[in-house]
Amino acid sequence: MKNKLAKLKYLPNNFSIIEHGDHVICAISGKKILLENLNYWNVDEQEPYFSYVEATIKREQNKS
Repeated sequence: MKNKLAKLKYLPNNFSIIEHGDHVICAISGKKILLENLNYWNVDEQEPYFSYVEATIKREQNKS
């Protein structure tokens, strides 16, 4: 499944694979995130983030 976009359901502390693939796309930066490197996401927004930097940006956007 190289270079195939996965579809995930983001859960607290885990995610469930809906459509198999090897990566997702960061909701903030647009960077490709390999599933084995996916550590940051928002359950309510159902969005993945490349790193804590993008997750922090999203959190700050939600505060306004």
